[in-house]
Amino acid sequence: MKLPTTSQHKPVVVSENYDRVDGHSARNTDVKALSLGLAAKNDTGKAAIAAKAWKSTGEAWSTESEELPLHRILDLSLLVCRTLNHFREAYRYEHFYDPQKPVIDRIALQGDALNVAICTDNDTLHDDIKQFSRVLSEDDELIGERLRALARLLKDMGY
Repeated sequence: MKLPTTSQHKPVVVSENYDRVDGHSARNTDVKALSLGLAAKNDTGKAAIAAKAWKSTGEAWSTESEELPLHRILDLSLLVCRTLNHFREAYRYEHFYDPQKPVIDRIALQGDALNVAICTDNDTLHDDIKQFSRVLSEDDELIGERLRALARLLKDMGY
C-alpha cells in the first residue's frame, strides 16, 4: 500500500517497510511507514519539516496522531540522521537524488532493515524536495545544536 502523496503532509524521505522493524510490534503493528516531509501546518507560516508515523487499517491510511514509543523515536532519529547525511551531498544531483537509486540506505535492525528512500511516488517531488533541502539548510544551526547535544549524551552513555 503506497503512502498518500496528496495529503497535507508531503512525504519526501520514507521508510515504507517500518512494520517489519517496529520494535516489539514488528510484523504485528498498524504503523506501516515513517516519513519526513513538508509539514501540513505550522504557526509561523514558514515551511517546516515534520516526521509522521503512518497508520493503516489495511484498507485505508489513518491521520490519527499517536504517542511514539521510545524505539520508534530512535528509529525516526536514524531516519533523520541518514536523511541529513544524504542531503549534505544531494546538491550533486540534478533533483537532489539519483532517480536510478532512490533507496538511500538500508539500516540493519531486528533481522531486517529500515529502508531509507526518496518517495518517488510523490507527484510533486521535484518541487517538494527542493523546498525540503532549502528548509534543512535554513534549519542547519537548530538541527546541528540538537545533534551535538545528542552526540554528547550518547558518548557519555558509552555509545
